[in-house]
Amino acid sequence: MELIDKLEILGDAAKYDASCSSSGSSRKGSTGSAALPGICHSWAADGRCISLLKVLMDNRCLYNCAYCKNSRSSDTKRAGFEPQEVYEITMNFYKRNYIEGLFLSSGVFRSPDYTMEKMIKAVELLRNNGFGGYIHFKAIPGASKELIERAGFLSDRMSVNVELPTNDSLMLLAPEKSKQNIFLPMGQIAASITSNKNNFLDKDKFAPAGQSTQMIVGATQDSDYQILRLSQYMYKYYELKRVYYSAYVPVNQNKLLPVIDKPPLLREHRLYQADWLLRFYGFDASEILDERFPMLDNSLDPKCVWALRHREFFPVEINKADLLVLLRVPGIGNISARRIISARRMGPLSFEDLKKIGVVMKRAKYFITCSGKYMNGIFLSTPQIYNSLVTYEKPLFLPLGMQTTMFERENMENAKKIITGVY
Repeated sequence: MELIDKLEILGDAAKYDASCSSSGSSRKGSTGSAALPGICHSWAADGRCISLLKVLMDNRCLYNCAYCKNSRSSDTKRAGFEPQEVYEITMNFYKRNYIEGLFLSSGVFRSPDYTMEKMIKAVELLRNNGFGGYIHFKAIPGASKELIERAGFLSDRMSVNVELPTNDSLMLLAPEKSKQNIFLPMGQIAASITSNKNNFLDKDKFAPAGQSTQMIVGATQDSDYQILRLSQYMYKYYELKRVYYSAYVPVNQNKLLPVIDKPPLLREHRLYQADWLLRFYGFDASEILDERFPMLDNSLDPKCVWALRHREFFPVEINKADLLVLLRVPGIGNISARRIISARRMGPLSFEDLKKIGVVMKRAKYFITCSGKYMNGIFLSTPQIYNSLVTYEKPLFLPLGMQTTMFERENMENAKKIITGVY
């Protein structure tokens, strides 16, 4: 098989891994086009966009996971790279400035150790021949500790995919895998990152960009609450940089899988918003969701929903509240909260000042006061606020003949559901 044919097969096979944030562009003939097979974009911690060659080492697999395009029983074209081929493709793309790094994953061919050994040989060839680009290495669950250690010192970031949030779901859709085999390497990676964090030379650092993981959303009956609790656990005990949520794409026909018209992208989006609250806003998973409210609301972002459920926390006085309190206000982000703290040292802030600072007043105005006063002196009930927020967040597209009052009445009912939990 020609090398370009392998690249097309193995680049396409890697696109379902969400740990890289996009799967490339379809634009043709433009300078810097990302349409080449396997090229995708990710982002550095400082916001820079990084082009990566994203491929599998091999798409042949021992496992028969129901949701996976590359599962043992899946009817798909099979191919595999040799280490020298990965080296040649990556270096050729790198020298031509197509890419700045490599994302390397693989199906489990023969055994976890055999697969990891081949992947490591490819990365060693790159590092030993002057490749200084970014490398994201997808560790294989079940591989030996020695191989995990070798991979970590060659890579910038490592990841082990959890895939499904509960053991019951894993046993249902991927019974040949085990949570233990997933979390053991994750724990080893976390420990090695911590112990090597203070090394002076980059070559002595273990996965200096940290580790991440991925969970599939919508392939099972697991709730958003279960997903967020697991994410919080992993952030705390494995010091993950990022949990990626991947909306389930029906690539296989299997009676164990849900029948859906399209991937649950809105649910994926809400989970990312809730994840942001966990990482940067001081929220606990149990504050966002619980057993009474196990699913995120489709109509509003999680922060607004929390605020509507906790009206006793509001209004927040902008000129007195501390940073953690300000971060709980819808429409106030990390940057604008810190700007408020800094700006009010010069004197009390007004609503006009908040607009200039960058506060999203269409959200925040219902939950704050400036010098004891509401914006325009208006205090609204929770259903009224819900209606206004939904109208702002999602543009109103009504079929002909449907009256706005019907839309408002529906939102009033939804607001009551959010507050009471009665569905």
